[in-house]
Amino acid sequence: MKKSTIWIIAIVMGLSFVGLLYLQISYIEEMAKMKKEQLDESVKRSLYQASRNLEMNETLRYLEKDVKETERKAYKQDSVMVDGLDGTIKHSHQFAVAADDGTVYSSFELKTFAIRPANVPKAMILRTDKNSISEASKSLQEIVRNRYVYQKALLDEVVYNILYTASDKPLKERINFKLLEQDIRTELLNNGINIPYHFRVETADGREVYRCPEYSSEGEESVYSQTLFSHDPSSKMGVVKIHFPDMSSYIFSSVRFMIPAVIFTFVLLLTFLFTIVVIFRQKRLTEIKNDFINNMTHELKTPIASISLAAQMMNDPSVAKSEQMAKHLGGVISDESKRLRFLVEKVLQMSMFDKKSIVFKKKELDLNEMVENIAQSFTLRVEHTGGKIYTDIEAVDSAIFVDEVHFQNAITNLMDNAVKYRKPDEPIDIYIKTWNEKDRLCFSIRDTGLGIKKENVKKIFEKFYRVHTGNVHDVKGFGLGLAYVKKIINLHEGEIKCESELGKGTTFTISLPILKEDEQ
Repeated sequence: MKKSTIWIIAIVMGLSFVGLLYLQISYIEEMAKMKKEQLDESVKRSLYQASRNLEMNETLRYLEKDVKETERKAYKQDSVMVDGLDGTIKHSHQFAVAADDGTVYSSFELKTFAIRPANVPKAMILRTDKNSISEASKSLQEIVRNRYVYQKALLDEVVYNILYTASDKPLKERINFKLLEQDIRTELLNNGINIPYHFRVETADGREVYRCPEYSSEGEESVYSQTLFSHDPSSKMGVVKIHFPDMSSYIFSSVRFMIPAVIFTFVLLLTFLFTIVVIFRQKRLTEIKNDFINNMTHELKTPIASISLAAQMMNDPSVAKSEQMAKHLGGVISDESKRLRFLVEKVLQMSMFDKKSIVFKKKELDLNEMVENIAQSFTLRVEHTGGKIYTDIEAVDSAIFVDEVHFQNAITNLMDNAVKYRKPDEPIDIYIKTWNEKDRLCFSIRDTGLGIKKENVKKIFEKFYRVHTGNVHDVKGFGLGLAYVKKIINLHEGEIKCESELGKGTTFTISLPILKEDEQ
């Protein structure tokens, strides 16, 4: 599959997952917003009703008090009037409510009974008179019992007392806080809100009058307030403020069922991204392996061609077989066979490391001595380029416990790379240094060669990886050298780092655990 096709599929799928996530998160936000709006409306409605109940309770208290007082002030007046012309007798029953100063608030004339004795037998007059009086008495008792007669007077006086007496009292005396809390809780439950809340009461100018015992400031960023006694003068009003410590959990409780869907979608997105990364990695590994096969073919063809040519010359009767010629041809065959065996062993070594079947034969060695010996063996190759090897041996504790063959091969690989990847037609200088750092033994190999691009530095320790040079094979190799070095260093509990700058050179730094005296 082409790389562009993979990118198109990846982008389309990625955008689909991102769009799905966006829609889910938007839905959650919208649901939470609606829940918050519903909560706001319900709380405001509950507080308004609680404040209204508070005012009604105060009115009721004053009404009950004034009813009793007014009943004591009420009086009745009965009158009997005789009409001299026709002898009609009129009985009147009048009731009134008056203040202490004599001001009459309300009066009511219950009924007037007219009787004409001349038209009624005497026996009936007595009977009718008695019946009328009994009926009037019953009507009076019924009206007094229902307080219909006193309604206007009572309401007038209650309103007067509330306006001019109740509002003069401090807010703390006007409010029954336990009753207010019960009203708030009841109204909240009636509106479907059953979560803990805290409230406090303040005056209009912000002075706190009361706060509930379990009050805490947590959740005060969202406070609901309601004016108490809103029809009183502004200086006499109060304010009840309420907040919910668990508001967030209450709001998101309605959208919790969406959280697993978002998580699963996010997991799918991560899985998809991981799959795309694996696809590109496999594609890159395929390209690297193809490169490896091409390089290996090229590398193996050279010694095979040399051996084949030497064998043809030895078998060609037309070529003179002097002792010197035979020795030269034998040396070519031997050298190229060794080179061929070395290439094959290099591949086999990495295969053995992958299968973890390699066995180390560790022993105590001196790093300073090993480094100097390797530097000496590379002196001729470096001086042939016009350069020089500089050694700076500073390590005091230089004993290490390693496999001599593999560890020496690792250092040799680093030195060999420094010589191979030099600037064309320019001398190469190599600087080798050893030193101690806390409980570690360190050494570095720095060259003045071609250097490596920053984006390639992290990849150079990968198996088969080589800095891409197209089909140019001016530097021999399979891309196994640095992978082999890193594997050896790691298996010896060491660390290797690479720092490089294109055009200026490369530095490899290796740190190893020091072989302590009690381990020797």
